[in-house]
Parts: sequence; structure tokens; C-alpha cells
Amino acid sequence: MRYHFHWDRFIRYVILVTAFGLMGSSAARGQSFTLEDVLSAPFPTHLVAARRANRIAWVFNERGVRNIWTAAAPDFAPVRLTDYRQDDGQELSDLQLTPDGSILVYVRGGNPNRAGEIPNPTSDPRGAEQAIWAIRTSGGAPWKLAEGHHPVIAPSGDRLVFIRRGQIYQLPLVPPETNAEGKLEPLFRARGRNGSPRWSPDGRRVAFVSDRGDHSFIGVYDLREQRIRWMEPSVDRDMLPAWSPDGRRLAFMRMPGRRKHERRSLVTGYPFAIWVVDVETGRGSEIWHSPGRDGGFAQYYPGEPLRWASDDRLLFYSEHEGWLHIYAISASGGSPIDLTPGESIAEQSSLSVNGTVLYYSSNRGDIDRRHIWKVPTGGGSPVRLTAGTGIETYPVVLADGEHVAFLAATATRPPAVSLIATAGGRPRLIAPQRLPEAFPEKQLVAPQPVTFRAADGWEIHGQLFLPRGAKPGDRRPAVIFMHGGPIRQMLLGWHYMGYYANAYAMNQYLVSKGMIVLSVNYRSGIGYGRAFRQAPHQGPRGASEYQDIVAAGLYLRHRPEVDPDRIGLWGGSYGGYLTALGLARDSDLFAAGVDLHGVHDWAFRATDFSPGGGWGLEKRDLDLAYQSSPVADLASWSSPVLLIHGDDDRNVLFGQTVDLVQRLRERNVHVEVLVFPDEVHGFLRYESWLRAYRRAAEFFERFLGARRE
Repeated sequence: MRYHFHWDRFIRYVILVTAFGLMGSSAARGQSFTLEDVLSAPFPTHLVAARRANRIAWVFNERGVRNIWTAAAPDFAPVRLTDYRQDDGQELSDLQLTPDGSILVYVRGGNPNRAGEIPNPTSDPRGAEQAIWAIRTSGGAPWKLAEGHHPVIAPSGDRLVFIRRGQIYQLPLVPPETNAEGKLEPLFRARGRNGSPRWSPDGRRVAFVSDRGDHSFIGVYDLREQRIRWMEPSVDRDMLPAWSPDGRRLAFMRMPGRRKHERRSLVTGYPFAIWVVDVETGRGSEIWHSPGRDGGFAQYYPGEPLRWASDDRLLFYSEHEGWLHIYAISASGGSPIDLTPGESIAEQSSLSVNGTVLYYSSNRGDIDRRHIWKVPTGGGSPVRLTAGTGIETYPVVLADGEHVAFLAATATRPPAVSLIATAGGRPRLIAPQRLPEAFPEKQLVAPQPVTFRAADGWEIHGQLFLPRGAKPGDRRPAVIFMHGGPIRQMLLGWHYMGYYANAYAMNQYLVSKGMIVLSVNYRSGIGYGRAFRQAPHQGPRGASEYQDIVAAGLYLRHRPEVDPDRIGLWGGSYGGYLTALGLARDSDLFAAGVDLHGVHDWAFRATDFSPGGGWGLEKRDLDLAYQSSPVADLASWSSPVLLIHGDDDRNVLFGQTVDLVQRLRERNVHVEVLVFPDEVHGFLRYESWLRAYRRAAEFFERFLGARRE
């Protein structure tokens, strides 16, 4: 097969690289480091706290080796509990501590794909499993409880419920020598797929969601009476059950049931109502509903979208006033109180044990960062708890009510588990207390906030990474990075999600090679309000956000440090889609691209992946969806591309890349591929990330002229 290659560009790049000494100065050369170096820091996730003991636990992912750590009062010295030693891609998740903090329960292994297969990215011939494990926080070996996921420990701490193949099971939380997994039977049997179990405060009942396809019910199973009572069953989709502190009532969210052939979009959002019911009778009423056709609940990432703060007060997330905020409302109804006001979003949150104070992460007053705030649940003025210009997320209140654990990062230091007094003060670093010796903290750069306008007037935020020593006239190569989602936001520092923390590290690495990087928060992302996230004609309905990428390219083209002929694109998932779209529509502007598991044909995704591909597309939308796709503009695609994909991708079908590669080969476009057998969407192995980023950096070196290590 003969590929079309831009010899004129290649010769020009060689001349430029030679003339400028492979990006110039000895200072620039002095800041080089390896990908292994910048990806060497352990990354914390799944931070949790015990309810009646001052103990926290979390997962560290250290170069693909995942282990669980814990720390407790009074000294909060970090201790590793598990001893996994391989980069095997087996996730650790669903961490829960017993109320007294003596036992930690967790899940090892990822969720099954549509064929029921557990992720097995090492292609282990023995296969893989998803199982629930337990370990004492005082030390010792973990023991397997059962195959399954989503364990929920009872208030007594001596048993748990969990999910296995769409049914709810109960299991005593006992030492390994008395484990009786072989005798397991479902807690009860009911039609549909049953999940989201929630213990009543007295441990006598379990509330759950029974998904029946086009509708779902909230059920309550009474363990003593061994019966199920349905809570105000309807034709709608009821979800997110939450017990009142006294255990007499249950609150839940209700969204309209799915009409025949209806396809809804997570991007535009859903109308919803809040119901409160009496558990003994199963009867209740709606206490509030979101105004407007699109409703207020659209961003699915908050851990607890609905919770009780006291016997008479509920807290819930909503976007109905234009920003994702947390509201308080009386359990008997009335007007909700906005606890987190202002042009900002509230993300992860935690409630004090007595329910009187809410702690949350927000970009209030600092639109491109996150900080920890607190506010009384009865209403009042929020107070910022963490100071400075860092990135603080995932607050978790400790049992004493006097401390909050959270993840803290900066522009040059990845997230670390930290602790701060609820009264304020200076945070205390818990773990890692030292970064690996190879980690290049002092060699990293702090990204600068920039804004620019798209052709239709939208203001777009970005983070500009400039190499040290960059100056006008350098004519350096530049790369635009685009996040996935699209319900995401890149920040002026290390990201709190592992996928984007890796991307941030990669951007720092490209900068160390002498390149300029611009990370773009295009419309349809979070952080800038509902109007920005719901911008018209986005994605398969017109690709309006692509204007933001063109604007970013033109912004770079006019930067005095940038060579206008050497601007590339890279991104994963939705960022992969925008990379491919840029190369297809504007190869004259974008000289090369690296596309990780991107969508290339919206019509293909809508018909072969899921109903509407998550965008609510119907048959009448498919022509526009196709025209909004990279495959619709292949005639103008001439720039080289590297496509990277795992073939067990559960988010974007591997067939999207299979199809695009064949089309590009037919047109003699230079296309390279890197395929990971049995890898999923967000690569589970450190080795996969390392190989992908090495290949991407080498690709940009060849086609944009960046310096080699």
C-alpha cells in the first residue's frame, strides 16, 4: 500500500530542527525527563472514611500496581494494607470501612462488558474475575468474600449486601475460616435487574432499585418479615433511594419513564422530581420537581445526588438555575435553598456525621481550579476552607467532625491525600509524603490561563503550557489537547481523575521536548455553566464545538513562539473525535494528530453501540450525525494520523477505529495504528499508557519536528 506523504513538510521540518538545534537552547535540553519519570508518582483514588472512627483509606496506583492504604488518628501515618505487586490491570474499587474502622471491604476486578466478560488486559489465560474482598485494618492477609460488586456494609458492621448478575445478595462479614460463599442465595428474588441497595439505619430493611427496562421501581425488603413493599410504583424511572435518619421515610428521584423508541441524551439532561414516602405504607408524595423541559439533573458524577441531612432536611444536586449546585429542601416540600450559590459548580461533597455542615469541592471564585468549601446545611454563606492556587477535591469528613481528608494537587505536584481541620488552617500532607526520586517536580511548568473566541462568539478557556526559555521568534511546534467526556474540564494543575492526570503528565512531557501545548476546554464541557455545557448543535447535531478547536489553532498560529505550519492535535475519546475531525476538515491548519479511541462516525455509534449512542439520536438525526463526523470529510484529510485503541473498549467500539483505518488506507492517507488486545477504554495497565504516550511523542517528533530524548 502506498501512503501519501508530505515531503515538502518533512524537508522543512528537518531544516528547522537542524537550524534550531532540536528546539534550541541548552536550558531547554536541560529540562528533559522521561515518560517513566513524569508518570512515576502514585495516584490516589477512592478516598473513604469510617463513620465512628478517625480512619481513612484509599487506593494508590503506582505505575500500574494498585494497593490499598490506610491512616488513622492520632498520627495518621500511612500504612499499606494489601500487597499486590503486578501491573495486571485489575482495578480496586468500592472501598468501604466498617463503622468502627476495623475492616475494609473492597472489589477487585472491573465491570463486565456487554458479553459478560471481566476486563483481562494482560490476556491472562486463566481469565479474570470481579470479586469482593475484606482485610483487617490492623494488618494481615485479605480474604475473598464472594464474586460480585457494589458491597454495602450494614450499620452494625457485621454483614453486607452486594450485587451479582442483577440480584442482591447478603453475606456475613466474618473471618476467612468461617466464610460460606458456596451457600450463597439471593437476599430475595424479584423481576428485573435489582441494584443500588441501601440499608435502613436500624439494619432491618434494604431499599433497592428494580430496573424493568422502560421503568423502574423503588422496593424495600424487610429482612424480618421477608417481604417486599413497593414505594409509590408508577410508569416512571425511580432511582437513588435515601433513608431518613430515623428510618421511617425514604426519599428518591423520579424521572419520566422511557417512551417506545425514545432515546435520551445524558448531555442535555433530564427533568426530575423528588419524592418522599412512608416506608410502612409505601405511600408518599412529590415534594419538588425541576422546572423546564431539560430539567436540572444532567451530570452523573456526584457520588450522592440525593441525601438526608436531618429528619426534616434533604440535600440534592441540580442544574436548574444554570449551574450545578447543591440545594437543601424540607422533607415536607417548599422552596429549595441554594447552598452553593454563584457562577460556579459544586462537585464532590461530604456531609458531617451530624448532618449540619456540607463540605464540597468547587471552582467558585477560581473558575479553572477546585477548592474545598463548607456551608451549614440550614443555609448561610459558604466559607473557603483551602487557600492558595492548588487543586483540592474529594472532601471526606472524619468521624470526629473536626477534620476533613481530601486530595490536593498543584501545577507541578500530582494529587496527594491531605488533611485539614474543619475550623481551617494549614493542610497536612498524609501520602505520598515523598515523591519518587525520579519525579521531575522542579522541571515541570505551570500552565497559564488563556481565553480566546470562536467564530460564533463563544469565549473559550484554555491552559497554555510554554517551555522554559520560550521566546518570540522560536517558531516551535505546538499541540492542542482536547479532553474527553465531553462532560469534563481540564484545570490549571494536576487533574483529580486518573485518565486526565495521565494526559496532564503527557502534556508536561511534550513541553519538556520543546513543544508548546494548549489544552482546550471546548463548549459542552463542565465548569462554565449549563448554557456552555448544553451549547446548541454540539456533537452529532452539528459539531459546533469544533469551532473552538479551530479558534485554538488560529490562536496558536498567531503566537510569536509558534511555527504556524507545525500545529498538531491529540486527545482521547471525545478528544479523539475532535482530533480526527480537525484532520479531516482542516489538514492545512493541523499538520498531524494522535487519536486515542475516538468516535469517527456518529451514525455508526447510534445504530451499533447503544440507543442514540448516549446522545438521544433518532432515525431522523442520522444524516446530520454522519455529516458531523470525521468520516464525512475524508476527501480533505491529508495530514498523518496515529490511531490508538484497545479492542475491549466498553465506551467507544473498536470498530470505529477499524472502519476509519480502512477508509484512510483507501485514500492513501498516512495512518499508523497501535492496538492493545483486551484493553478497555481508559487503559488499565501502566504499560499501556507508557507505550501509547511513547508512540505518540515519537509520532509528533517525526511529523512536527520535536526533539528526541
